[in-house]
Amino acid sequence: MKSSRLVSILLLLQTRGRMTAAQLAEELEVSVRTVYRDVEALSAAGVPLYGDAGHAGGYRLLDGYRTRLTGLTTDEAEALFLAGAPGPAAELGLGSVLAAAQLKVRAALPTELRAHADRVSGRFHLDAPGWYAEAEETPYLATVADAVWNNRVLNIVYRRWRTPTDVERRLEPYGLVLKAGRWYVVAGPGPRTFRVDQILELATSDEEFGRPEDFDLAAYWEAYQRDFHERLYRGEAVVRLAPGVRMARAVNVRESTDGWTLATVPVESIDHALGEFLRMGTDIEVMEPPELRERLARTVAQLAEMYGNSSARGGH
Repeated sequence: MKSSRLVSILLLLQTRGRMTAAQLAEELEVSVRTVYRDVEALSAAGVPLYGDAGHAGGYRLLDGYRTRLTGLTTDEAEALFLAGAPGPAAELGLGSVLAAAQLKVRAALPTELRAHADRVSGRFHLDAPGWYAEAEETPYLATVADAVWNNRVLNIVYRRWRTPTDVERRLEPYGLVLKAGRWYVVAGPGPRTFRVDQILELATSDEEFGRPEDFDLAAYWEAYQRDFHERLYRGEAVVRLAPGVRMARAVNVRESTDGWTLATVPVESIDHALGEFLRMGTDIEVMEPPELRERLARTVAQLAEMYGNSSARGGH
């Protein structure tokens, strides 16, 4: 809608400063002609918005002009309070800052939007970590975050999974990512990804680094996760699934006449697949690869013998 687009233009100029019509059009996914019309509408409404010609030109707001957040829709207000993450904010040392910011935004909302925001806060709570995940100690998180913010080099001792396990690294921290309750720092050169809870020692530095202007943290993390899963599931198994049983990663799924489903499932390794499929009991039959099928048969036979002998011993 035009009204929400006008508010978006105001907020973009307010937060980013000078922007060209082309930049605004790209950000709002509209034509440059539409931006021209919107700017005229804002000027007619008394908004102190100015346009400068030339190569370095663009639109800007009069210095000191600020707009209140009265342009928030109900959905936007609800999403804002739903997105509040007090746990991670507190870990970063920003708990009180987040609370103060939400209080100010709440005070700026119209009465009806304030009521909607309060309902969301009272009815939804975000808890990212899984049930069986132990909370990792991250004593250096606040220091890493400070280095990310101020472009400061970090010298760390890091524990990795392969030998030698404890290694020294020089990091140029580009950004922090919270994934399933675990913090990761993305750092150059590379960039590379490190678990913050695996930092054993850390020394801050006065050395500054230049953060690459084209680095996009969200895009990097998406590509990193995709590459991680591709490296994780290097093999595949062909399985039969009992009626009504589904597997999230299954592909090439086709149902047979007896109600069982034949499917192909990506697997990390024979050992990992063995444990995963054993948990499914008689709901799954492995057809390929032969090595995995034989390992399962051998393990089941050993279990049967163990429990059979155990029953016999108990009878005596």
